Amino acid sequence: MIKIKCRMGNSFAHAVGALILSILLTTVVQGQKWTRFRGPNGQGISPPQADRTIPVKWTERDYNWKIKLPGKGHGSPVIWQDKVFLTCESPKQTGGMLLAVRVSNGSILWREIYELTPYRFHKDNSYATSTPVVDAERVYVLWQTSAETIVAALSHSGDEIWQRKFSGMHTQFGAGTSPMLYDDLVVFTHEQWENDKGLEGKWVALDRKTGRTRWKKKRNNKQESYSTPCVFTPPRGKPQLIFTSEAHGITSVDPHSGTTIWEIQPVLPARAISSPVIAGDLLIGTCGKGGAGRQLSAVRPGSPDGSTKPTLEYKRTGKPAPYVPTPLFKDGLLFTFHDRGDICCLRAATGELLWCEKPTGKFYGSPIWVNGSLYCMDRVGAIVVIEAASTYKLQAVNELGEGSQATPAVADGKMYLRTYSHLISIGD
Repeated sequence: MIKIKCRMGNSFAHAVGALILSILLTTVVQGQKWTRFRGPNGQGISPPQADRTIPVKWTERDYNWKIKLPGKGHGSPVIWQDKVFLTCESPKQTGGMLLAVRVSNGSILWREIYELTPYRFHKDNSYATSTPVVDAERVYVLWQTSAETIVAALSHSGDEIWQRKFSGMHTQFGAGTSPMLYDDLVVFTHEQWENDKGLEGKWVALDRKTGRTRWKKKRNNKQESYSTPCVFTPPRGKPQLIFTSEAHGITSVDPHSGTTIWEIQPVLPARAISSPVIAGDLLIGTCGKGGAGRQLSAVRPGSPDGSTKPTLEYKRTGKPAPYVPTPLFKDGLLFTFHDRGDICCLRAATGELLWCEKPTGKFYGSPIWVNGSLYCMDRVGAIVVIEAASTYKLQAVNELGEGSQATPAVADGKMYLRTYSHLISIGD
C-alpha cells in the first residue's frame, strides 16, 4: 500500500496519485502477460525484476498445482491475466482442442474442440503442436492438416468470434507453425513442401477483429517452414516483420502491405523450424535436417531504402547450430540448445564459441531467460537451469516426471510448464 502526503492542491495531488497508480497497474498487467510462443516478441526474455519468485531448484511439493490435461500435445502455454491458454489433441475424435485454465488453481474454465481431417505426420509431431496467441480481447488458434488450415479467434470466455479456412499443408513431417500478432494483424506462415497438387506456399496476414485477409505473400514451394516471425525495428526506421525459411532465407517484410523490404538467400540451406532471433544489430536464423542442426546464420539487416544490402556476418555449423530449439540472445551472448542435447554459448557479435556442454537429454523445446538463468525442458522430462553467462554453470536439473517438447511460459511471478499430458504452475 502506498500513502501519498501532499500539501499542494487536491486536484494536483489526485493527478499525481492517479499517475502512480496507473504506473503500478501497468507494471502488474505487463507481468501477467505472455502472449505468444516464447513470450515478448518471441525472444524468450521475461521482463527483468518481474519474476523474482521463480525458483531455480524445486520438487513436486513446491508446485502451486499440477493438472492432467484432457489430451496430449506440444503447444506451449500463453497467459493473459487470470487465464492460461493452450492446445491439446482431442481424445474422442481426430482434432484439436483449445483450453482456458484458471491461473489461481488450474481448473479448466472452458474448451473448444475442432474436428480435423486425419493425416499422417512424424511420430514426434501432434495435431496440437501450434502455440496460440492472445491479446486483451481474443485468443487466436491455428490448426493445420494436409486437408485444411483453420484460423479462429475466440473471446476470453470461449465464444468463437470468427473462423477462416484455407487449403491444407503438403509437408514431410506434418504441420507445426504458430501465429503471431502485430498491430491489428494476425500473421502466420503457410509454406509447402514441393508438390504437384497445386498447393501454393504463402505468408498470410488477417484482420484481428474480422479475420478478413489483409495481405498474402506468395512464397516458393521448397520445404515447409515452422518458424514464427518476430518484429524488428531498426534504429532509424519503421518496424519490420522478420521471417526465416529454407526457400527464402531471412526476409524482412512491411507488416502493413506484405511487400519485401529486403531478403538474403541462401543463408538457411535446410529446413527452418526455429524462429528468428534479434541479437543486437544482427538477426539470427538456424536450420537443420535429419535430427541435427545444419547451420546458424547471423545476418546484418539491409536498409529500408535499399541503399545497404543485407549481408551474412558469419555462420556456424556443428554443435552451435540447433535444429528445432530457437536460440536466445541476452547481454551480448547467444545461447543455443541442440536437438541432441548440447548447449552452447557464443559471442553474438562475432560467433566466437565460448563453451559447449551436454548436461542432460535431447531438446525440442526452446530456452527462456528469467532473472539471469536459462530454463529449458528436455524431451525426457527434466527442466535444465543454467546461468546465462560466458562461463558454464549448471544450476539445477528439475525432474518433471514426463517428457515435453514445449517451451516454458512466465507471468506474474509464476512459471507454467507443459509436459505431454500435464500443466504445472510453480513460483510466487
